[in-house]
Amino acid sequence: MNIHQLETFRTAVPLHTPFKTALRTVKVAEAVVVKLICDNGIIGWGEAPPTVVITGDSLSSIESAIQQVIKPALLGKSLLNYEYIFQQLHSLIVHNSSAKAAVDMAIYDCLAQRCNLPLYQFLGGYRQELETDYTVSVNSAKEMAEDAATYVKKGFDVLKIKVGKDDISTDIKRIQRIRERIGYDIKIRLDANQGWESKAAVKAIRKMEDLDLQIELVEQPVPAHDIRGLKRVTDEVETLIMADESVFSPHQAFEVLETRSADLINIKLMKAGGIYRAQKISDMAELFGVECMVGSMIETRLGITAAAHFAASRKNVTRFDFDAPLMLAEDIVVGGIVYNGRRISMPKSSGLGIERVSVSIEGEGN
Repeated sequence: MNIHQLETFRTAVPLHTPFKTALRTVKVAEAVVVKLICDNGIIGWGEAPPTVVITGDSLSSIESAIQQVIKPALLGKSLLNYEYIFQQLHSLIVHNSSAKAAVDMAIYDCLAQRCNLPLYQFLGGYRQELETDYTVSVNSAKEMAEDAATYVKKGFDVLKIKVGKDDISTDIKRIQRIRERIGYDIKIRLDANQGWESKAAVKAIRKMEDLDLQIELVEQPVPAHDIRGLKRVTDEVETLIMADESVFSPHQAFEVLETRSADLINIKLMKAGGIYRAQKISDMAELFGVECMVGSMIETRLGITAAAHFAASRKNVTRFDFDAPLMLAEDIVVGGIVYNGRRISMPKSSGLGIERVSVSIEGEGN
Protein backbone atom coordinates (compact mmCIF):
# COMPACT_ATOMS: atom_id res chain seq x y z
CA MET A 1 0.00 0.00 0.00
CA ASN A 2 2.09 2.89 -1.34
CA ILE A 3 1.36 6.62 -1.33
CA HIS A 4 0.30 7.45 -4.88
CA GLN A 5 -0.82 11.07 -4.50
CA LEU A 6 -1.08 13.76 -1.85
CA GLU A 7 -3.50 16.56 -2.66
CA THR A 8 -4.34 19.74 -0.74
CA PHE A 9 -7.35 22.04 -0.97
CA ARG A 10 -8.46 25.12 0.93
CA THR A 11 -11.86 25.39 2.55
CA ALA A 12 -13.67 28.12 4.50
CA VAL A 13 -16.81 27.66 6.60
CA PRO A 14 -18.45 30.59 8.45
CA LEU A 15 -19.24 30.36 12.16
CA HIS A 16 -22.80 31.14 13.18
CA THR A 17 -21.41 33.31 16.03
CA PRO A 18 -17.89 34.83 16.34
CA PHE A 19 -15.56 32.82 18.57
CA LYS A 20 -13.63 35.13 20.95
CA THR A 21 -10.68 34.33 23.20
CA ALA A 22 -7.86 36.28 24.85
CA LEU A 23 -5.78 35.65 21.72
CA ARG A 24 -8.11 36.07 18.75
CA THR A 25 -11.60 36.39 17.26
CA VAL A 26 -12.65 33.88 14.59
CA LYS A 27 -15.56 34.41 12.20
CA VAL A 28 -14.64 31.87 9.50
CA ALA A 29 -13.14 28.40 9.98
CA GLU A 30 -10.45 28.17 7.33
CA ALA A 31 -8.44 25.03 6.72
CA VAL A 32 -6.22 23.08 4.37
CA VAL A 33 -7.78 19.70 3.57
CA VAL A 34 -5.47 16.81 2.72
CA LYS A 35 -6.47 13.91 0.48
CA LEU A 36 -4.00 11.01 0.48
CA ILE A 37 -4.53 8.46 -2.29
CA CYS A 38 -2.92 5.02 -2.12
CA ASP A 39 -2.08 2.82 -5.10
CA ASN A 40 -4.66 0.27 -3.94
CA GLY A 41 -7.46 2.87 -4.11
CA ILE A 42 -7.74 3.65 -0.40
CA ILE A 43 -8.23 7.36 0.31
CA GLY A 44 -7.32 9.05 3.59
CA TRP A 45 -8.40 12.49 4.77
CA GLY A 46 -6.79 15.14 6.98
CA GLU A 47 -7.34 18.75 8.01
CA ALA A 48 -5.12 21.59 9.19
CA PRO A 49 -6.61 24.93 10.31
CA PRO A 50 -4.31 27.97 10.40
CA THR A 51 -3.83 29.21 13.98
CA VAL A 52 -1.00 31.71 13.68
CA VAL A 53 -1.26 32.99 17.27
CA ILE A 54 -0.82 29.48 18.68
CA THR A 55 0.95 27.16 16.23
CA GLY A 56 2.38 29.86 13.95
CA ASP A 57 0.89 28.09 10.92
CA SER A 58 -0.92 29.95 8.13
CA LEU A 59 -2.82 28.53 5.16
CA SER A 60 0.12 29.26 2.87
CA SER A 61 2.74 27.79 5.20
CA ILE A 62 0.68 24.61 5.67
CA GLU A 63 0.29 24.14 1.94
CA SER A 64 3.95 24.89 1.29
CA ALA A 65 5.18 22.45 3.94
CA ILE A 66 3.02 19.67 2.53
CA GLN A 67 3.52 20.29 -1.17
CA GLN A 68 7.16 21.40 -1.19
CA VAL A 69 8.65 19.24 1.58
CA ILE A 70 6.44 16.40 2.81
CA LYS A 71 4.87 15.25 -0.45
CA PRO A 72 8.12 14.80 -2.45
CA ALA A 73 9.63 12.76 0.38
CA LEU A 74 6.66 10.47 0.96
CA LEU A 75 5.35 9.74 -2.55
CA GLY A 76 5.86 6.08 -3.42
CA LYS A 77 6.56 5.05 0.18
CA SER A 78 4.74 2.08 1.68
CA LEU A 79 2.34 2.96 4.49
CA LEU A 80 2.84 -0.53 5.90
CA ASN A 81 6.24 0.75 7.05
CA TYR A 82 4.41 3.38 9.04
CA GLU A 83 6.99 3.77 11.81
CA TYR A 84 9.49 4.82 9.15
CA ILE A 85 6.89 7.09 7.53
CA PHE A 86 6.13 8.90 10.79
CA GLN A 87 9.81 9.27 11.62
CA GLN A 88 10.31 10.81 8.19
CA LEU A 89 7.31 13.10 8.60
CA HIS A 90 8.70 14.58 11.81
CA SER A 91 12.33 14.82 10.70
CA LEU A 92 11.76 16.41 7.26
CA ILE A 93 10.89 19.84 8.61
CA VAL A 94 10.90 21.51 12.02
CA HIS A 95 7.77 23.04 13.54
CA ASN A 96 4.88 23.12 11.00
CA SER A 97 2.88 20.95 13.39
CA SER A 98 -0.47 21.58 11.68
CA ALA A 99 0.79 20.41 8.28
CA LYS A 100 2.23 17.29 9.89
CA ALA A 101 -1.04 16.65 11.75
CA ALA A 102 -3.13 16.76 8.58
CA VAL A 103 -0.86 14.26 6.80
CA ASP A 104 -0.67 12.11 9.95
CA MET A 105 -4.51 11.92 10.09
CA ALA A 106 -4.69 10.83 6.47
CA ILE A 107 -2.05 8.14 6.99
CA TYR A 108 -3.84 6.71 10.02
CA ASP A 109 -7.12 6.83 8.10
CA CYS A 110 -5.58 4.67 5.37
CA LEU A 111 -3.93 2.24 7.80
CA ALA A 112 -7.16 1.61 9.70
CA GLN A 113 -9.06 1.14 6.45
CA ARG A 114 -6.43 -1.40 5.36
CA CYS A 115 -7.18 -3.34 8.56
CA ASN A 116 -10.95 -2.86 8.11
CA LEU A 117 -11.25 -1.24 11.56
CA PRO A 118 -12.57 2.10 12.79
CA LEU A 119 -9.51 4.15 13.66
CA TYR A 120 -10.28 4.30 17.39
CA GLN A 121 -10.27 0.47 17.47
CA PHE A 122 -7.08 0.33 15.41
CA LEU A 123 -5.52 2.59 18.07
CA GLY A 124 -6.83 0.64 21.04
CA GLY A 125 -10.61 1.02 21.23
CA TYR A 126 -11.06 2.06 24.87
CA ARG A 127 -14.54 3.67 24.48
CA GLN A 128 -17.23 4.16 21.84
CA GLU A 129 -18.88 7.39 23.02
CA LEU A 130 -17.61 10.75 24.22
CA GLU A 131 -19.20 13.84 25.75
CA THR A 132 -18.01 17.30 24.82
CA ASP A 133 -18.10 20.54 26.74
CA TYR A 134 -19.25 23.79 25.10
CA THR A 135 -17.22 26.99 25.02
CA VAL A 136 -18.51 30.38 26.12
CA SER A 137 -16.65 33.15 24.25
CA VAL A 138 -15.36 36.32 25.91
CA ASN A 139 -18.05 39.02 25.93
CA SER A 140 -19.81 41.18 28.51
CA ALA A 141 -20.77 39.43 31.74
CA LYS A 142 -24.46 39.66 30.84
CA GLU A 143 -23.95 38.22 27.36
CA MET A 144 -21.72 35.40 28.64
CA ALA A 145 -24.31 34.48 31.28
CA GLU A 146 -27.04 34.36 28.65
CA ASP A 147 -24.87 32.28 26.33
CA ALA A 148 -24.09 29.87 29.17
CA ALA A 149 -27.80 29.49 29.96
CA THR A 150 -28.53 28.81 26.30
CA TYR A 151 -25.96 26.02 26.13
CA VAL A 152 -27.26 24.48 29.35
CA LYS A 153 -30.77 24.45 27.90
CA LYS A 154 -29.36 22.57 24.91
CA GLY A 155 -28.13 19.83 27.26
CA PHE A 156 -24.48 20.72 27.89
CA ASP A 157 -23.47 20.07 31.48
CA VAL A 158 -19.82 21.18 31.20
CA LEU A 159 -18.98 24.71 30.06
CA LYS A 160 -15.56 26.05 29.14
CA ILE A 161 -15.43 29.77 29.89
CA LYS A 162 -12.93 31.95 28.05
CA VAL A 163 -11.19 34.53 30.26
CA GLY A 164 -7.90 36.41 30.26
CA LYS A 165 -8.73 39.14 27.75
CA ASP A 166 -9.46 41.89 30.30
CA ASP A 167 -8.49 42.57 33.91
CA ILE A 168 -8.97 39.76 36.39
CA SER A 169 -11.68 41.52 38.41
CA THR A 170 -13.77 41.65 35.24
CA ASP A 171 -13.19 37.93 34.66
CA ILE A 172 -14.32 37.12 38.20
CA LYS A 173 -17.48 39.19 37.73
CA ARG A 174 -18.17 37.24 34.54
CA ILE A 175 -17.90 33.93 36.36
CA GLN A 176 -20.08 35.16 39.22
CA ARG A 177 -22.74 36.28 36.75
CA ILE A 178 -22.61 32.93 34.97
CA ARG A 179 -22.94 31.01 38.24
CA GLU A 180 -25.92 33.14 39.24
CA ARG A 181 -27.53 32.33 35.90
CA ILE A 182 -26.86 28.57 35.61
CA GLY A 183 -26.49 27.47 39.23
CA TYR A 184 -23.99 24.95 40.58
CA ASP A 185 -25.05 21.68 38.94
CA ILE A 186 -23.07 22.57 35.80
CA LYS A 187 -19.28 22.11 35.68
CA ILE A 188 -17.29 25.20 34.78
CA ARG A 189 -13.79 25.15 33.32
CA LEU A 190 -11.81 28.34 32.68
CA ASP A 191 -9.42 28.90 29.80
CA ALA A 192 -7.20 31.97 30.14
CA ASN A 193 -5.30 31.32 26.89
CA GLN A 194 -2.06 32.65 28.47
CA GLY A 195 -3.85 35.85 29.48
CA TRP A 196 -2.56 36.17 33.06
CA GLU A 197 0.83 36.25 34.75
CA SER A 198 1.56 33.87 37.60
CA LYS A 199 1.15 36.15 40.62
CA ALA A 200 -2.13 37.56 39.33
CA ALA A 201 -3.35 34.08 38.38
CA VAL A 202 -2.76 32.79 41.91
CA LYS A 203 -4.61 35.78 43.36
CA ALA A 204 -7.53 35.36 40.96
CA ILE A 205 -7.94 31.62 41.44
CA ARG A 206 -7.72 31.91 45.22
CA LYS A 207 -10.38 34.63 45.09
CA MET A 208 -12.64 32.35 43.06
CA GLU A 209 -12.00 29.56 45.56
CA ASP A 210 -12.94 31.92 48.44
CA LEU A 211 -16.13 32.85 46.58
CA ASP A 212 -16.89 29.14 46.15
CA LEU A 213 -17.40 29.49 42.41
CA GLN A 214 -16.52 25.79 42.07
CA ILE A 215 -14.17 25.93 39.11
CA GLU A 216 -13.20 22.44 37.94
CA LEU A 217 -9.94 23.53 36.32
CA VAL A 218 -8.08 26.51 34.87
CA GLU A 219 -6.40 26.00 31.51
CA GLN A 220 -3.11 27.71 30.59
CA PRO A 221 -3.30 30.65 33.02
CA VAL A 222 0.18 31.96 32.12
CA PRO A 223 2.26 32.49 28.95
CA ALA A 224 3.29 29.27 27.22
CA HIS A 225 7.02 29.71 27.87
CA ASP A 226 6.59 30.39 31.61
CA ILE A 227 6.88 26.87 33.00
CA ARG A 228 8.10 28.17 36.37
CA GLY A 229 5.06 30.43 36.53
CA LEU A 230 2.80 27.54 35.58
CA LYS A 231 4.28 25.45 38.38
CA ARG A 232 3.88 28.31 40.85
CA VAL A 233 0.17 28.54 40.07
CA THR A 234 -0.24 24.76 40.27
CA ASP A 235 1.54 24.61 43.64
CA GLU A 236 -0.26 27.55 45.24
CA VAL A 237 -3.92 26.89 44.44
CA GLU A 238 -6.29 24.00 45.10
CA THR A 239 -8.01 24.23 41.70
CA LEU A 240 -6.66 21.90 39.02
CA ILE A 241 -4.35 23.58 36.50
CA MET A 242 -4.13 22.37 32.90
CA ALA A 243 -1.23 22.98 30.52
CA ASP A 244 -2.23 23.68 26.92
CA GLU A 245 0.01 25.96 24.85
CA SER A 246 2.95 25.01 27.08
CA VAL A 247 2.84 21.49 25.64
CA PHE A 248 3.30 20.89 21.92
CA SER A 249 5.92 18.13 21.79
CA PRO A 250 6.65 15.03 23.88
CA HIS A 251 9.78 16.82 25.13
CA GLN A 252 7.73 19.74 26.43
CA ALA A 253 5.27 17.30 27.97
CA PHE A 254 8.12 15.58 29.80
CA GLU A 255 9.36 18.90 31.20
CA VAL A 256 5.90 19.79 32.53
CA LEU A 257 5.32 16.30 33.90
CA GLU A 258 8.75 15.87 35.48
CA THR A 259 8.53 19.23 37.27
CA ARG A 260 4.88 18.69 38.24
CA SER A 261 4.11 22.06 36.69
CA ALA A 262 0.48 21.17 35.85
CA ASP A 263 -2.18 18.77 37.08
CA LEU A 264 -3.52 18.02 33.60
CA ILE A 265 -2.46 18.29 29.95
CA ASN A 266 -4.55 19.35 26.97
CA ILE A 267 -3.43 17.42 23.88
CA LYS A 268 -4.31 18.84 20.48
CA LEU A 269 -3.36 17.13 17.24
CA MET A 270 -2.46 20.48 15.69
CA LYS A 271 0.08 21.10 18.45
CA ALA A 272 1.48 17.58 18.65
CA GLY A 273 1.80 17.17 14.88
CA GLY A 274 -0.78 14.41 14.73
CA ILE A 275 -1.83 11.17 16.38
CA TYR A 276 1.62 9.56 16.33
CA ARG A 277 3.13 12.05 18.77
CA ALA A 278 -0.13 12.63 20.62
CA GLN A 279 0.02 8.96 21.67
CA LYS A 280 3.51 9.50 23.07
CA ILE A 281 2.33 12.46 25.15
CA SER A 282 -0.67 10.49 26.42
CA ASP A 283 1.48 7.48 27.33
CA MET A 284 3.99 9.67 29.15
CA ALA A 285 1.25 11.47 31.08
CA GLU A 286 -0.27 8.15 32.11
CA LEU A 287 3.08 7.01 33.49
CA PHE A 288 3.13 10.15 35.66
CA GLY A 289 -0.47 9.57 36.76
CA VAL A 290 -1.70 12.65 34.91
CA GLU A 291 -5.02 12.72 33.06
CA CYS A 292 -5.43 14.46 29.71
CA MET A 293 -8.02 16.40 27.78
CA VAL A 294 -8.12 16.22 24.00
CA GLY A 295 -9.09 19.53 22.47
CA SER A 296 -8.98 21.21 19.10
CA MET A 297 -8.69 24.46 17.22
CA ILE A 298 -11.66 25.81 15.25
CA GLU A 299 -11.93 22.81 12.93
CA THR A 300 -14.60 21.11 10.85
CA ARG A 301 -15.94 17.68 11.68
CA LEU A 302 -13.05 16.21 9.64
CA GLY A 303 -10.29 17.27 12.03
CA ILE A 304 -12.47 16.70 15.09
CA THR A 305 -13.28 13.17 13.90
CA ALA A 306 -9.57 12.37 13.90
CA ALA A 307 -9.12 13.88 17.36
CA ALA A 308 -12.16 11.96 18.65
CA HIS A 309 -10.79 8.65 17.34
CA PHE A 310 -7.55 9.31 19.20
CA ALA A 311 -9.35 10.36 22.38
CA ALA A 312 -11.66 7.34 22.32
CA SER A 313 -8.66 5.02 22.18
CA ARG A 314 -6.96 6.29 25.37
CA LYS A 315 -7.83 5.46 28.98
CA ASN A 316 -6.16 8.52 30.49
CA VAL A 317 -8.00 10.95 28.20
CA THR A 318 -10.88 11.84 30.50
CA ARG A 319 -12.06 15.19 29.14
CA PHE A 320 -13.15 16.14 25.63
CA ASP A 321 -13.35 19.58 24.04
CA PHE A 322 -14.91 18.90 20.64
CA ASP A 323 -17.53 21.63 20.26
CA ALA A 324 -16.00 23.40 17.23
CA PRO A 325 -18.21 21.72 14.55
CA LEU A 326 -21.28 22.82 16.52
CA MET A 327 -20.18 26.44 16.01
CA LEU A 328 -20.15 26.21 12.21
CA ALA A 329 -22.94 27.44 9.97
CA GLU A 330 -22.62 24.44 7.65
CA ASP A 331 -21.19 20.93 7.61
CA ILE A 332 -18.88 20.04 4.70
CA VAL A 333 -18.20 16.47 5.86
CA VAL A 334 -20.11 13.30 5.00
CA GLY A 335 -19.42 10.50 7.47
CA GLY A 336 -17.30 10.68 10.61
CA ILE A 337 -18.44 11.21 14.19
CA VAL A 338 -22.10 11.87 14.97
CA TYR A 339 -23.32 14.50 17.46
CA ASN A 340 -26.42 14.09 19.60
CA GLY A 341 -26.27 17.19 21.75
CA ARG A 342 -23.19 16.86 23.94
CA ARG A 343 -22.81 13.16 23.13
CA ILE A 344 -20.55 11.97 20.32
CA SER A 345 -20.80 8.52 18.74
CA MET A 346 -17.86 6.97 16.95
CA PRO A 347 -18.41 5.78 13.36
CA LYS A 348 -18.62 2.05 12.71
CA SER A 349 -17.05 2.16 9.26
CA SER A 350 -13.30 1.71 8.84
CA GLY A 351 -10.69 4.43 9.20
CA LEU A 352 -11.97 7.87 10.11
CA GLY A 353 -15.31 6.91 8.58
CA ILE A 354 -15.20 9.95 6.28
CA GLU A 355 -16.94 9.35 2.94
CA ARG A 356 -16.23 12.70 1.33
CA VAL A 357 -15.46 16.35 2.02
CA SER A 358 -17.04 19.22 0.11
CA VAL A 359 -14.23 21.72 -0.34
CA SER A 360 -14.63 25.34 -1.40
CA ILE A 361 -11.32 25.93 -3.12
CA GLU A 362 -9.58 29.24 -2.62
CA GLY A 363 -6.70 29.07 -5.04
CA GLU A 364 -5.68 25.90 -6.81
CA GLY A 365 -5.44 22.49 -5.21
CA ASN A 366 -2.30 20.46 -5.82
